[in-house]
Amino acid sequence: MKTVKEEIKEMLEKLPDNASFEEIQYHIYVQEKIEHGINEVREGRVVSQEEAEKRMAKWLGQ
Repeated sequence: MKTVKEEIKEMLEKLPDNASFEEIQYHIYVQEKIEHGINEVREGRVVSQEEAEKRMAKWLGQ
């Protein structure tokens, strides 16, 4: 399993040499959110499509 540092190094190698700090931060942010989501699924913290639709309907006042 790769360390976070190794993953960031690989990501940086794939970005263009003229990538800005903002672009690099964005890519790190997106990767972190993806990893967070994967961990949520692994730990069983998910809801079904049906439950998500019910919640959305409630939030939207439908």
